[in-house]
Amino acid sequence: MKRAARSLASVLSSVLGRTSGALLTLVALATLVFLALRLLPGDPAALVLGEQASESERAHLRQRLGLDQPLVVQYLHFLAGLARLDLGDSLARPGTRAFAEVGRALGPTASLAGLSVALGSLLGISVAVLSVGPWLGARREWLHRATLAVAALPLLAFAPLATYVFAVRAAWVPLPGDPESGLAGLGFAAGLLALPLAAQVARIGRAALLDLGRAKFLDAARARGGSAFRVWVIHALPAASAPISVVIAAQLGALLGGAVVLEKLFERPGLGTLMLSAYAARDIPVLEASVVAAGLLFVAVQALAAALSAGIDPRGRGT
Repeated sequence: MKRAARSLASVLSSVLGRTSGALLTLVALATLVFLALRLLPGDPAALVLGEQASESERAHLRQRLGLDQPLVVQYLHFLAGLARLDLGDSLARPGTRAFAEVGRALGPTASLAGLSVALGSLLGISVAVLSVGPWLGARREWLHRATLAVAALPLLAFAPLATYVFAVRAAWVPLPGDPESGLAGLGFAAGLLALPLAAQVARIGRAALLDLGRAKFLDAARARGGSAFRVWVIHALPAASAPISVVIAAQLGALLGGAVVLEKLFERPGLGTLMLSAYAARDIPVLEASVVAAGLLFVAVQALAAALSAGIDPRGRGT
């Protein structure tokens, strides 16, 4: 009974610690966005309305955005609005709440990023296992070299080329930006975004599996007559889940950045397109809301990766 109580207390402490850390990260990110939009040189109202706007129009916008108040008061109002998920109306679309705009854009980005994580993780783990197992023989080294080559390629280098080859010339897949491309367009865009993640997962996964190659529990599995699949997939892979989960979480920032690039490159709707459009239009409420939403997505997936790692490998539960 006491052991169960201590275990429950440990789990609750871990959850509370991670939750508080996530909240502090989000508040810090939101604070940086708030300060960046208000302390940079230039009048935000003039940037929004343009040089042709009159001083009375600029003063009205400053009052509407609360820019005529002391910075501390602005920040307190900003935090209160953030707690209510209400940062005001969009300047580009009056009458539409900023977080409502973000909510509409979050779905396509979450679909793209989620499918990319799933494809990249599955492909990367498969390549890592093939790189250490006996199935490919001497060709394992060629697979490893190909993995390093893909890891070194920037997204902007191969995404347009792959789109031209497979979507334009060969017409095997629809253009990802076509509104009628549907699941095929989403799958192709997610596949492009998944390749850098898959290469990093394969590289780190291979190193972790090689470190475990001579572990005693694997020797015991081989001595019991376990097949190569059972040794590497059933026994070794769960023990290597912690570094794989860490690299997936660490690559999430790059993946979200890649989603922004791909959304703009292919003119797909999503959070990245909204963020860039809000920046171009100086739509301060929508820009603040979109950056906060991107940070929330980042923190949530990192927490999920940590939970999955602890669930797969019991050695990570106490951390």
